[in-house]
Parts: sequence; C-alpha cells; structure tokens
Amino acid sequence: MKKMSRNVLLQMEEEDDDDDGDIVLENLGQTIIPDLGSLESQNDFRTPEFEEFNGKSDSLFFNDGQRRIDFVLVYEDESRKETSKKGTNEKQRRKRQAYESNLICHGLQLEATRSVLDDKLVFVKVHAPWEVLCTYAEIMHIKLPLKPNDLKNRSSAFGTLNWFTKVLSVDESIIKPEQEFFTAPFEKNRMNDFYIVDRDAFFNPATRSRIVYFILSRVKYQLINNVSKFGINRLVNSGIYKAAFPLHDCKFRRQSEDPSCPNERYLLYREWAHPRSIYKKQPLDLIRKYYGEKIGIYFAWLGYYTQMLLLAAVVGVACFLYGYLNQDNCTWSKEVCHPDIGGKIIMCPQCDRLCPFWKLNITCESSKKLCIFDSFGTLVFAVFMGVWVTLFLEFWKRRQAELEYEWDTVELQQEEQARPEYEARCTHVVINEITQEEERIPFTAWGKCIRITLCASAVFFWILLIIASVIGIIVYRLSVFIVFSAKLPKNINGTDPIQKYLTPQTATSITASIISFIIIMILNTIYEKVAIMITNFELPRTQTDYENSLTMKMFLFQFVNYYSSCFYIAFFKGKFVGYPGDPVYWLGKYRNEECDPGGCLLELTTQLTIIMGGKAIWNNIQEVLLPWIMNLIGRFHRVSRSEKITPRWEQDYHLQPMGKLGLFYEYLEMIIQFGFVTLFVASFPLAPLLALVNNILEIRVDAWKLTTQFRRLVPEKAQDIGAWQPIMQGIAILAVVTNAMIIAFTSDMIPRLVYYWSFSVPPYGDHTSYTMEGYINNTLSIFKVVDFKNKSKGNPYSELGNHTTCRYRDFRYPPGHPQEYKHNIYYWHVIAAKLAFIIVMEYLVLLPRLGHSGMILAHCNLCLPVDCYMCMCYKFIYEIRFLEQLTSDFTDSYIFYISIISFLFSVTFFFLLLSLGPTPCFPLSNFLS
Repeated sequence: MKKMSRNVLLQMEEEDDDDDGDIVLENLGQTIIPDLGSLESQNDFRTPEFEEFNGKSDSLFFNDGQRRIDFVLVYEDESRKETSKKGTNEKQRRKRQAYESNLICHGLQLEATRSVLDDKLVFVKVHAPWEVLCTYAEIMHIKLPLKPNDLKNRSSAFGTLNWFTKVLSVDESIIKPEQEFFTAPFEKNRMNDFYIVDRDAFFNPATRSRIVYFILSRVKYQLINNVSKFGINRLVNSGIYKAAFPLHDCKFRRQSEDPSCPNERYLLYREWAHPRSIYKKQPLDLIRKYYGEKIGIYFAWLGYYTQMLLLAAVVGVACFLYGYLNQDNCTWSKEVCHPDIGGKIIMCPQCDRLCPFWKLNITCESSKKLCIFDSFGTLVFAVFMGVWVTLFLEFWKRRQAELEYEWDTVELQQEEQARPEYEARCTHVVINEITQEEERIPFTAWGKCIRITLCASAVFFWILLIIASVIGIIVYRLSVFIVFSAKLPKNINGTDPIQKYLTPQTATSITASIISFIIIMILNTIYEKVAIMITNFELPRTQTDYENSLTMKMFLFQFVNYYSSCFYIAFFKGKFVGYPGDPVYWLGKYRNEECDPGGCLLELTTQLTIIMGGKAIWNNIQEVLLPWIMNLIGRFHRVSRSEKITPRWEQDYHLQPMGKLGLFYEYLEMIIQFGFVTLFVASFPLAPLLALVNNILEIRVDAWKLTTQFRRLVPEKAQDIGAWQPIMQGIAILAVVTNAMIIAFTSDMIPRLVYYWSFSVPPYGDHTSYTMEGYINNTLSIFKVVDFKNKSKGNPYSELGNHTTCRYRDFRYPPGHPQEYKHNIYYWHVIAAKLAFIIVMEYLVLLPRLGHSGMILAHCNLCLPVDCYMCMCYKFIYEIRFLEQLTSDFTDSYIFYISIISFLFSVTFFFLLLSLGPTPCFPLSNFLS
C-alpha cells in the first residue's frame, strides 16, 4: 500500500442518518492534518489488504511478522448482515471506506482479517511506520530520550528498615526497574541528538498507541455542504465500527510464546492484580509504562491515600474501644435505663393526636450505643482527623511532585493539544492580546457567556431537584413517624428483645436512610448523562479542561446528593422544634421531628453506615460482578460454537470496554468516600477503618478489572490528579467546620461538660463534687399537659395513666416560673460554650494551613489577657485577606463560600461578646462557670 497524495471525502447531498449532530470542520485539516482535497469517485478509495489469520494466537504483528499492530478497528461486514436496511448499510460501508482510505492517505498502514469465530466481523489492524511516528511525535510535543540519566539516586532515610520494605516491594528480578533518561520534546531536524539505539524500540507500545489514536481522532470521512465529519469516536458511536482499541501484549494467566513480547500484562497480573500480592507495593512504573501516566497517577494517589488511612484507622479504632470499654461507666445512660429514674420519667408526645406519652427508658438500648460514639474519645478523634487531613494533602503534594519529576510530566500543560471537537468549532478569528497574532476560537465572548449561563442554570436546576428529594424524605420522616408511634408498642416487654431496639425513632431512621440511598442511586444514574451533555455543550479546549469541568459538575451534584441527608440530620433535625405547647410545623402541616433524649448523633451514625455500606456494595456489583458475568457469558457462547485458536485481537475484542470516563468514576467514588471519612467522622470513628479495608480491596479489584476484564485503554498523559486536588482541599476545610459543629450541636458532649463543671455543683447544683449524676433530670424540661394546644390535647392514648406534666428535651424554665417556657440560664451557658468550642477547634486545627498570621488567631482563640475586641478585629482582617487569596484562583471559588461560613461564625461570636458588656476577653473556663 503506497501513500496517496490526497484525501477522500464523501460528497453527499442527502441528510446524514447519524444522531450525533453536525460539526463544522473548516480548520481542522489545516491546523492538524493537511487536507489535500476530496474525491467524489468511489474508484479512488484505497482499501486495506485482506489476509487470513496465520494461526499465531499471541502475535502482535501483521502477517509479515515485521509491522507491529498499534491499534485495532472492528466492524461488521454490511454484505453479510441479516437486515433489510440495505440503504443504511450502503451508507455505512461508504463512510468506512472513505475513512480507511484517508487513514492510508495519512501514512498509516492497514491490514484486514476476518474473525475466526464470526465471519461477519472484520478486524482492521493499524500500523504507524517510522516516518508517521516521528511526524506526529513532533506535533504532539512528545518527550523522548536524549541520553541515559547518570545522576545518583538519593539513598533512603530508613535504611535500617530495608529488610521490612523489601518484603513489601515488588521483586526486581521479576519486574526490572526502568532505565531513566534525560528527555526533550521530539524534533525531526534534531533526530541525531536523541538516544535511538533501535528504531523499533524507540517509541514504546504505549506511545505508538497514543500517536495512532491522535490520528484516528482527527481524520475525516464525510463532507455535506462544507460540514465535515471526522474521528473514530463518532464512527463507533454511530455503529459504523463496533470497537477501536490497542492490544494487550499477552494473556494475563501465562506468558506469550513470542520471545520478543515483554509480557507486561502477565507481570502486572502476577505482581499487582493477583490476591496473593495484596500486601505488596504497587509497581507504579510498570503501570505507568503499560497504561500511561493517567492510570499510573490514579493508582499512586489511591495507594498513598490508603497508606495514610492506616494511621487514621488505628486512632479511630482506639477511640471506639475507649467508648466501648467505658460505656458501663456512662452515668447518664444508667439514669435513662434505671427503672426508678428513666422508668418514671414520662416524655411528651412527639407528634400531634396519634403519638402517645412514653417512658424515657424505652430508649435505653440506643443510649447505651450512643455512649460508645458520643464519648471523649470521639472529641479527640475529631481534632486528630482535622490535623490528619491537612497532613495528608500536604504530603500528597510532595509525593505528586516526585512523580512529576520521575515520570517527566512537569511541563505537560505546554504539550497538551486541543480536543478535535474544539478544533472543529474554531470558526471565529481574534487577535491574541499578547502575541498579536490571529487565533481561531469556537465562539465569541457573548456566545461564551450564553453557554456558561445555560450550563450553570442546568446545574442549578438539578441541585434544586436533589434538594426537593431531600425535602420529600423529610416529609416522609415526619409522616411515617406518626404511623410507627401509633403501631409500635408503648412499653418495654422484657420477653420481646425486638421491642428494646425497634423504637419509632429507630424504625423511621432506618427506613428513611434506605429510601434515601435508593433515591441517591437513581438520581446519580440520570445526572451522569446530563452532566456529560452539559460539558459537551460547554466545549472545553483540552481533554484536561473537559475532565476538570465535568469533575466539578459531577462532584457538586454528588456532594448535595450524598451529603444532604447527613447535613439535615446533623445540623437541622431536632434544632427548630419549639416546645410541646408551641411546636414548629413544616409547610404548616408536619410537626418538626425531634431527636432522642441523647441527641441525633446515633441516627447520623446509622445514616452514614447505610450509605457507605450500600454504596460500597453497589459499586462492587457494578464494577466487578457485571463485567465478570458479561465476559463469562461471552466465553460460554464462544466455547459452545468453536474450539478454534483465536488471535490476540479477537480475544481482546470480547473483553469489556472501559469507556473514556471509566477512571473519572473511580476518582469520584474515592472522593465521595473521602468526604464521608472526613466530614462526619466525629459521629463514626470506625469510618476510616471501613475505608481502609475497602481501599485495600479496591486497589486490587481495580487492578484485576484492568488486567483481566477490560480492553487495554489508550494511554494518556497526566500531570496530577486534576480538579480532584482543590476539591479535596475544600473538603478538608469544610471537614474542620462540620466536625466542630457536630461535636457542638449534634452530640451532647458540650451540654454534659457544662453540667459537669458548672451545674452539678453550687450555685446551680446540689452536689458537693463534680459529677454527672442528675444530668438527665437537669436537661429535660417540664411541660404542663393542660397547656397543650388543641392539636395535641386530644391524645387518645392513656396506657401510661393520667399525667399532669411531661418532660421534653430542651433547656427552658418550668411552668409557674415568671419566664415559663423561656430558655433558662443553662441554655445560654451551653450556647456560649458551643460557639467558643467551634472557634477554638477551627483555628487550632487549621493553624498549620493558615501560616504565620494564624498565631494572632490562636492568640485570641486561647483567650489570653489582651483586649479581645482588638483581637477580633485582627481576626476579621485576616479572614478577609484569606478570602481574597482564595478567590484569586477560579478553581478555589467554592472554598470561598466555605470560608464565608467560617467568617459568619466569627461575626456571631463577636456580637455575642459585645452583648456581654465592655469586658476584656475572658478564659474559656468562664464560659462554663
């Protein structure tokens, strides 16, 4: 096959039957691939040579054994299709012939072979000769070796532990270390300067596949009224080709019979994906060499995240054990379960008309479990996790910089080319303000504003849809709680163990969490397609820009979708309920639901457990079980039809396609998990342990999928983890605030501390020493039954007898007091302590991130004897400077809103100080006494 002198484009008057839209392609051929004209006659088509399979199942070459297969295209022969749509088949055949002819025109060499198992399938093998590789390596600015690296490697600081690390490392006799080179962007006119020992080995298989895919994505095949269509992706989407992929180099279970094959897939399966290698470090250099830097950086990040989780898991388990071992010493839980205390406290109905009076001791079992999670160890763990997430992000930046240097991706942004979809739309000419040269852009500034507005509106609409679903879940909680309160037993029966656990609150929480999880999964499936459509409409310039834009949309949606119910339970449920005589109603109809007497922390733990566990199970089914079943069914059909030897390309074709966004979903899964581990860890100290176990399995499962179940991905370059880095930074800052607020407002830690240090002893208490005795009686307010409004007064239940008073969870004066049902002094002490705790924890944990100016804030938050008002002014000034610094980068814009929340807390605290009078700042202990 000799190279043609010009392209072949189909000139067609009829409407095209593709459903992927038209793209104006006036400049693509001029900027990337020279367009030398078009031919109308089908006699000018150049078709690939047809060859019979030579029987070598492990061969990676054409039949001549010399030309390496760099890519494979698969189509179904239209002449052998069993269909009546002959006109459609003819159109598809002509498009394919035009496309393949243009591939030959641009220097690629093609060889076609019919399938061994299905004679309707045809495999077109693509080879890029030396000249084509050199030409496009220069266009793509690919860095290639200049000379071997003679710099000495830095010795490890943990030399004494080499015996231990050697056990965990990959055996270098099996996977040999890669030789390092000094590199530079390739230029044909400086070819003699590059380290070319063997032309066949100068471009490794991954680089060859990248170059061929670059060409395949930009070659045209059809022209309709100056509107051209191009690219292998459009041909695959429209069904003209069945698949397009690079080849695996061998089978994963055994080495290739070809002595020249490097058997990298076999080595990766043996030393990385196999269960027996679960304790070993990942062979990152080989992963990067075989799959590209983009896959390599993902597994590097996932492995580093898993290593850091080990420390968090150990501390979390220790805090959990501390709470578990000390639950028998939980005085307030003993009072709840005591028949003479909790058994005689009659609680007010939690809904109107149908809900009964109930005894406090029916919450005995939940109070015991709450003692495990709502302990002093949880407070310590929340502070620890705030420091841990900061150290993790800073250490990962360092590790990422090392990989950028080792993998030679430091200047990757200068190398990245525009996406072909973007180039095709570049019809407007503008003058670059810096270079004063003409540039082509896809739309004007006004058009860009319109697109951004439409995309932002679409994203906002879907977020509102999620919020609407959350409101629906809340209404479900409020309505079904009434049903459970009416149907479930009102007294504890010692012979029925289920009654001790299945309270109305527990039943409502579990069912609502399950329904919430189902809705989350349904909305995820729908929004994934919507987010891709919105991002395609935005038309980002490069693939990195495309993925970053899609990442921000998907994460924003997932953030609201996954975390909204947790935020509701943590910060809204039970906070705005009023009191029995004057309850607060949702939509004027549904009475706000209340927390258990021990708080909503246990319910938040239940919600996290169901969502995290359900998500992990669902992801494993979706990612592992489905591809395995599909491949198993395919193998069963193939074995039942034939026992013939199949070539390498046909074996790979029957594997599952990964998809261009496959890695994106892997990142998204882990970042959502990262949010659960950090944002709400104060309510569930075992979350890091569950994440650690999941990630250890996730690494090997992902490795198993890539090496055994999926076709080989097109290798791609990547400098870092992209938009996921600033997203994690935003989560880290928000995690400090949320955990501080969970400790302050969701748990009963602060009220218990206030009672212990201030209200258990005179002048407010009757005990002679600090104690937790009497805490339950002190924190439950009294309500007079005759003060019920009409909606509640007609309570039909009288199983607990006639009562004149009942108790409810709040800090209010009793009936008969001059300020009856108003908040008492205990309430204001607790509020002041909560605000102080939030500010102290926020800045003590964020001190390493804030730098030198953080010392001023720590000085104020520790309440040293200085003028507090002046200190707060310094605090405000630094907050503003911090916000300005964050808003300087568009990618950190969402962190701006997180900091605004923090700033508002500071303002609230400042005015609280003003309300206390013109006194200097006082120590934290004064808040408690």
